[in-house]
Amino acid sequence: MERVAVGSTNPVKVAATERVVEELFEATVVGVAVDSGVPDQPTGRAETVTGAENRAARALEADTDATYGVGIEGGVADIGERPGLYLIMWAAVADGERLERGGGPSLRLPDDIADRIRAGEELGPVLDGVLDTDGIKERVGAAGVLTGEVVDRESALTHAVAGAFGPFVTEFY
Repeated sequence: MERVAVGSTNPVKVAATERVVEELFEATVVGVAVDSGVPDQPTGRAETVTGAENRAARALEADTDATYGVGIEGGVADIGERPGLYLIMWAAVADGERLERGGGPSLRLPDDIADRIRAGEELGPVLDGVLDTDGIKERVGAAGVLTGEVVDRESALTHAVAGAFGPFVTEFY
């Protein structure tokens, strides 16, 4: 049986990975605490992807029994000349030889929340303050809040993880 190490102990990130892996092969999925190597609130696609890549590689290093390391990172980014600041999600999968990536949905943040993020605050705590909640990023996340829970954080991250696993499990790469 394969073993997959997720570079986070966040239950939503582990569950998103389990959801993908159970469709692909028989495996045990475990979360391991690793440093992303990027700020708590990554800004821009490059920084967000780098965080996911670092988590994937470090998860594989931390769990020497793992066949794959998975890194998942949420960030914020401007999208060219379009108005607004967007929530973005990226995942990376490493097997010790290859490193592949996949992206999740992008959602425009409300202007008042975007202003606070641009001023240096982190999205999860900002949403917790606005919604009077605690730990929203470990439940429905910003994706759930911004889509009326049609898409929650786990399902949004599932798409990113599936995209990163694609080159390992299909013959097209």
